[in-house]
Amino acid sequence: MTALGIAGAYDRAITVFSPQGRLYQVEYALETVRSGSTVVAITSNEGVVLAVEERMHTKLQNPEYSWKLFQIDEHIGAAAAGLNSDARVLVDNARIYAQIIRLSYDDAATVEAIGKRIGDIMQMYTQHAGVRPFGAALLIGGVDKTGPHVFYTEPSGLVLEYFSWSIGRGADKVKEFLEANYRNDITLEEAIRLAVASLIIQAEKIDEGWTIRLVTIPTSTRKYTPMPLSELEKYVKEMMEKYKPHGLK
Repeated sequence: MTALGIAGAYDRAITVFSPQGRLYQVEYALETVRSGSTVVAITSNEGVVLAVEERMHTKLQNPEYSWKLFQIDEHIGAAAAGLNSDARVLVDNARIYAQIIRLSYDDAATVEAIGKRIGDIMQMYTQHAGVRPFGAALLIGGVDKTGPHVFYTEPSGLVLEYFSWSIGRGADKVKEFLEANYRNDITLEEAIRLAVASLIIQAEKIDEGWTIRLVTIPTSTRKYTPMPLSELEKYVKEMMEKYKPHGLK
């Protein structure tokens, strides 16, 4: 009997479905995403907000460097959960594709085009022997000629668009919070506060090593704009006074 014929051995090969129609290696990759730092993305008529939870591992680490937020093009950014090394490879592919579109068509890539391109790459790594699925998921947000958009891509190759969404270990709590507080007519300023509050209410521990990174892409400028930590601290302090670290007051 071959290894794949042994009960429970379907997780040894990415290209073999279990009798229940599951690809276990893809599901394991999704578990890596679920155990990653919490990420949230929110759209409004005035732009897009991407925010991530990051933890400093030592005081020797540069506090200005973010490893979960990436700029893809001047009008598109991405936030990652899961293996950061895998996310960087996907972001590099997205950056190259965005520039190919600019050079080929003399036009900026749409957020949807970038999202689908990354989804295609992820899906490709679910059907070839000798490779493993990407252990990361991305929330790709930006403002293109059709308006603000956020697309979610995961290791299976799935691509979905959301008005607001969250990934990572605190995602379930954040999604519940967003469903209760998100509105279609939300302003960019309100979206910033909502994103910060979302990361605060799901945090297991808030101490000196815990921090938030946030970028905005306003519809007025269509420019990827990281928020300075000094300015972001004001929002964190305001939301900390309004919400307890482990839930609503």
